[in-house]
Amino acid sequence: MQRIAVLVLREDAPAAAVVLAQRGSFNPEAGGSPELLPELPGKRFGELYRAARGHLDKILVHCPLSADAQAPQRALPDETELEKVEAWLRTVWVQCSNCQESLRRAEEEQRYVAQLMKMLDRFAALDIDFGLLARSRRFLDVQVGMVPSGNAGRLREAVALAGYVLALLQDAQGLAHVVIAGPKGRESEVGAVLRSADWQAARMPAEWHDDPQEARRQLLKHQDRMIAEADTRCRQVEAMQREFHGRLVEATRALAVAAPYAELGQALRGRGGLTQIDGWAPVSALPGLQRALRDRLGQRFALSTRDPRPDEFARVPSLLYHHALLRPFSLLVSNYGVPRYGEIDPTLPFAATFVLMFGMMFGDIGNGAIIAAAGISGSRRLRGFAPFVVACGLASVGFGWLYGSVFGFERLVHPLWMSPLADPVRMLTVSLYCGIGFILLVGVLTACNRIIDRRYLDALLDGRGAAGLLFYVAVLYGVYRRFFSGGSGRTQWVVAALALAVVFGYHGYRYAGQMGERILVAFTQVLEDAIGYFSNTLSFLRVAAFGLNHMALAVAVFALASMMQAGTGHWVTIVLGNLFIVILEGAIVAIQALRLEYYEGFSHFFGGSGREFRPLTLAPGAAMES
Repeated sequence: MQRIAVLVLREDAPAAAVVLAQRGSFNPEAGGSPELLPELPGKRFGELYRAARGHLDKILVHCPLSADAQAPQRALPDETELEKVEAWLRTVWVQCSNCQESLRRAEEEQRYVAQLMKMLDRFAALDIDFGLLARSRRFLDVQVGMVPSGNAGRLREAVALAGYVLALLQDAQGLAHVVIAGPKGRESEVGAVLRSADWQAARMPAEWHDDPQEARRQLLKHQDRMIAEADTRCRQVEAMQREFHGRLVEATRALAVAAPYAELGQALRGRGGLTQIDGWAPVSALPGLQRALRDRLGQRFALSTRDPRPDEFARVPSLLYHHALLRPFSLLVSNYGVPRYGEIDPTLPFAATFVLMFGMMFGDIGNGAIIAAAGISGSRRLRGFAPFVVACGLASVGFGWLYGSVFGFERLVHPLWMSPLADPVRMLTVSLYCGIGFILLVGVLTACNRIIDRRYLDALLDGRGAAGLLFYVAVLYGVYRRFFSGGSGRTQWVVAALALAVVFGYHGYRYAGQMGERILVAFTQVLEDAIGYFSNTLSFLRVAAFGLNHMALAVAVFALASMMQAGTGHWVTIVLGNLFIVILEGAIVAIQALRLEYYEGFSHFFGGSGREFRPLTLAPGAAMES
């Protein structure tokens, strides 16, 4: 990656931005000195572009354009033209917004009228002026509401004791719609009765002033008016689409060409008649950039490049190329973080170790084939993740041959190695060896990344550097000789002690404080490093545990199937049991493998604090005329 600066005449800066965007290999970033280049030539242009783009995006929600809007080439708009485009789009958006708001209100009014019509059906049994129910009276108390159907009879008897009468309007869906009427002055007494009956008061809409039939006629008229208004507004929207289509297409093309220059932001600085564009570009892209600028600007530009300085490493974008088969794994890596510039990209080791762990935990020829087939057949729905699913399925098939398991049947295929349940201790031992290999790989990657970052002492003397790795290997060798080969040499223990002493001394040296504090911090850190190595190793026992668990689930499925009568029930149980294993256990195994990658691997060697290379690009077809 190279830091580049393109110096051009102020009037050529928009054309240079379009050329850089067409190449698709330039990541703009502010870099020009504010003292030497105090002006921001594209500030006003960028403000106009963002305002116009915002208006256009909102307009296109209601007035979509066809795909040919981006087809022809056109000249780059200047600031004056862009200002006119922004003003016109603002005017169109106001009209479109008003029209859409009127349409929305008409549609809401239609829904409200429909609710009133439904409500009116509940009061169809009444043949009185609704205004009488809503009006307050001097001597009569009238209330309309709903109670559970089972409470209506008891409520009639209870309100009768207070001198009230109850009329049932409608009984539907467990609710009784009723009207009660009685003398004024006894509202508090009746209120207690109503609360005990789960009374829900019903509001009489202000639109109801007449009898139910007249109210219905008025509502139908109002509904017709709203439908007509909605149709009118829809026709207005369609007319606007036809009227403004041509100019919207032209505005879309203009903004597409203007986008690169507007998006440069702080990466564009200048003084007087000169403008400088700063950013990053891959070394391999520099010859093409220079040729493209020369073809467009002739000799009216100066391109300077340099290597990133150490203080810039944190800001240098990372340009990552991955084969299509590795892209789903790279997405999982990016969920954790983006590699810093120069940092080792963990995608390939992550893909290899993840697939191997998944296969070891979920080894079955039949179940793996189902997963692989699902990845192939569902490639459209899975999009870029289809290779990930297929790889996991094929790994399961491979380990299924090693285990001799086909949908849990262990007699159909002779195992190339052994069934996990045949020797669980060996399975656990192999998973430990896998964990040791994984941690050694992580240790090597950690040291390499620290060397790349020029943290040489950390790479050599830290607990997760070469010294800590030496301690880990020495202890493992000592344990191996003590329990497996019958030896009892002291050399490995001396090496482990010396490595631990180096780590202790380095932590004490690195910590700034009193001697007692240094000793305490160094001791705590050494203890954490030592325990961490072996707790990380033991974490890989879960690989064997899930491999054994997979076989145990298959045994449980066959045990349930054996309880069924021979025939349909037996095979249905086996099929459903295997589907359960594929869906549920497959997801759990994937999560466990991802957890081991993230917490036992990435957390030790992968910083993930980088930023992705984001090139300046031009919309398809939005090329500038020469």
